[in-house]
Amino acid sequence: MRRSSLIVIPLLLGCASALAAPAPVKVEVLQNRLDHPWSLAFLPDNQGMLITLKGGQLKRWQQGKGLSDPIVGVPDVWDSGQGGLFDVVLAPDFATSRRVWLSYAEAGSDGKAGTAVGYGRLSDDMTRIEGFKVVFRQMPKLSTGNHFGGRLVFDGKGYLFIGLGENNQRPTAQDLDKLQGKVVRLTDQGEVPKDNPFVGRADARPEIWSYGIRNPQGMAMNPWSDTLWLNEHGPRGGDEINIPEKGKNYGWPLATHGINYSGLKIPEAQGEQAPGTEPPLFVWKKSPALSGMAFYNSDRFSQWKNHLFIGALKEQDVIVLTVNGNKVTEEGRILGDKAQRIRDVRVGPDGYLYVLTDETDGQLWKVSPSG
Repeated sequence: MRRSSLIVIPLLLGCASALAAPAPVKVEVLQNRLDHPWSLAFLPDNQGMLITLKGGQLKRWQQGKGLSDPIVGVPDVWDSGQGGLFDVVLAPDFATSRRVWLSYAEAGSDGKAGTAVGYGRLSDDMTRIEGFKVVFRQMPKLSTGNHFGGRLVFDGKGYLFIGLGENNQRPTAQDLDKLQGKVVRLTDQGEVPKDNPFVGRADARPEIWSYGIRNPQGMAMNPWSDTLWLNEHGPRGGDEINIPEKGKNYGWPLATHGINYSGLKIPEAQGEQAPGTEPPLFVWKKSPALSGMAFYNSDRFSQWKNHLFIGALKEQDVIVLTVNGNKVTEEGRILGDKAQRIRDVRVGPDGYLYVLTDETDGQLWKVSPSG
């Protein structure tokens, strides 16, 4: 069923002392009855978008036509806890290859799971994924339902980055012989680039780009610096934004601004900083539970230029930040009045903001400034 409605709520920009007269924002509900949607990808030539549902379905949404039946040919997913079908991205050469990339939780032989990534060809009628091929598997498989990561980003230079959680097995984020708590980098064919930082080391996985990461939930290319940015969940406190650079260690669990959910110190933590690790670019002492993120670089709404939008699951909001080089400042929140867990945030080719809510009756929203 499709439902379209229009809601106006405040857009909170500026510091807390400057929120007396926030500008309104328009929210159009394009689609409801999405069972825990996770990600979306825009198809070219106004052909709509692909939407993943955590339970394992991939669907197409079109303006005026609504939601398609499930697209067949999607791999079986391990739908348990935080596991399921995750990200969807189009290959850079989609116009000729029609390749669609998917990330998902894949079951192992012992009841545990890990993140897997592959691609297949979207049929001309967009009803099937043909010849799906798995090109990456997070090994060893250690997750009992937590911290898969799963975001996919192409960098515009022919490389694919994959954000991987540490499966709630903290020390593995520092183990270079494991693919937990890492960002990995592959070619657009799923191969290991020869210039990856740990290629040739017997004690390290060659796919690894950077490490020391807890549970990345948002990744995007910064269009102004042409660098990869990532956000990740801290434990109880300490959600972060990082710029994952080649071969660098981002600290988890040796360095963190958070504590255990029990209220006790993280056993491995040396403090908010640790020798040989990179400090976060930005940190939240209180965890919003970050999700999808998008840089706004469209000319459509000048007031949103040079802003970064990040979803929040726990705090049920979209966080608005200004970006000036590598300096980030939180300006405010939008969509909090909707009281919905935000799973993904994307900027459409039309310059509008598109948002997915992580609910049993999940929704697709089209968001714009009002006035």
